[in-house]
Amino acid sequence: MPRLALFDAAEDAHDQVVVIDAAGSYTYADLLDHSRRVATALLDGSDDLSERRIAFLVTPGFDYVAVQWGIWQAGGVAVPLGLKHPRPELAYTIDDADVSAVVVEPELKDRVAAITTSKSLPLLATDDFPERAVNERLPAIEAFRRAMILYTSGSTGKPKGVVTTHANIQAQIDALVEAWEWQRTDKILHVLPMHHIHGIINVLGCAMRVAATCEFLPTFEPVRVWERFAVGDLTLFMAVPTIYVKLIAAFENASSQLQTRWSNGAGKMRLMVSGSAALPIPTLEKWEAITGNRLLERYGMTEIGMGLSNPLHGERRAGHVGAPLPSVEARRTNEAGEIVDDAAPGEIEIRGPSVFQEYWNRPEATAKSFRDGWFRTGDIAVVDDGAYRILGRSSVDIIKTGGYKVSALEIEDVLRTHSAIRDCAVVGIEDAEWGERVALCAVCDEAESIALDELRDWAKERLASYKVPTLLHVCDELPRNAMSKVQKPRVRELFQ
Repeated sequence: MPRLALFDAAEDAHDQVVVIDAAGSYTYADLLDHSRRVATALLDGSDDLSERRIAFLVTPGFDYVAVQWGIWQAGGVAVPLGLKHPRPELAYTIDDADVSAVVVEPELKDRVAAITTSKSLPLLATDDFPERAVNERLPAIEAFRRAMILYTSGSTGKPKGVVTTHANIQAQIDALVEAWEWQRTDKILHVLPMHHIHGIINVLGCAMRVAATCEFLPTFEPVRVWERFAVGDLTLFMAVPTIYVKLIAAFENASSQLQTRWSNGAGKMRLMVSGSAALPIPTLEKWEAITGNRLLERYGMTEIGMGLSNPLHGERRAGHVGAPLPSVEARRTNEAGEIVDDAAPGEIEIRGPSVFQEYWNRPEATAKSFRDGWFRTGDIAVVDDGAYRILGRSSVDIIKTGGYKVSALEIEDVLRTHSAIRDCAVVGIEDAEWGERVALCAVCDEAESIALDELRDWAKERLASYKVPTLLHVCDELPRNAMSKVQKPRVRELFQ
């Protein structure tokens, strides 16, 4: 039998509830039994999948977890597919990962049936697994084996498959369990996509590592989330900034009676976390005023898990993402690879057991992403009294204008304080004279508008002149991916 930490925790907590979803509640005993049936079906008489890739398209909930664990217990590599991805993206992932089979819940068969037929791939339905007998002789799973392939957002090119081993996943989870003091008594509400590291590792993985309970909502609905908060039995919640913005909007539109009940329920949680995109300071402050809970912002990416975190106990500094997590080493370097002083902008590099193994079938990209054993994140930061402050990605958020290097994220933080601007994105637009011009794409409140000249006059009192936007585009909403990150290449297209 496999002896990985996740499975050990489940063996020791048979009667504890692991998952609550729209269909009901399930214990760790249910999960172990069901996942072994999945593994038996996937093996189909063979002894070991031997790291063959298995893609799956399953709604977040008990079936999702059972399929993920079943793939691992059969010796396979789990490749989760995005529920909202269009067919071409699903086909790309299935083809790029060179999967051996696809698992799908019956309601979603039409999304992938044509793809699997064209590639002559087995298509297994989740409703077949409960009828399978359990093969008690499942392969032993060593920690060094490949376990999962998650695909990057593809914001700077075709999505790459990030390969992590079981040891990588365990290190990613254990660092968060220690830093955020996860306990078996914890109960977390899950509203995030399950083809990204945030939902898979930070929420689900940590909960299962300590035999806690994870409750899934089928879709994110702000009022429904608030009503769930109001019950008062949740201990943790993790989301992206956009979700917090939508929850704040729903709160502000509610009656005073509802607001009181919602605030009281949310205030009982011990920890609320924001990540996957920069958290605007006004959102941080509004959320704290509503719930009494100061959001903990952290920093991570698909390739490294979580690398930095504000403290569970202690000051959580606005605009900062904290210090390295347990077992994580971090440094910052300049373009020549030299370590820089705290106040100087430098690229974050990460080393440790949580760092991924490789980009699937991309040896050149893998080699290029490392320097002397350190993974190069591409994110630029400074350090203030030990806490990292992200300036942006070297490729999209650092604008070179008139001989200066400026941070798009810094400019965005200032511009969001303008009364007319509800959200914004700043990008560099190529310019013959300046190298790049600072360009602002703004989402305005319905009752207000903004003109470039007025904005520039306002901004010059708050920003150095070379940081003030010279181009403005107003839109209804910013282009974002599933994890709330602004897609800046698409923003640039708006100026063309």
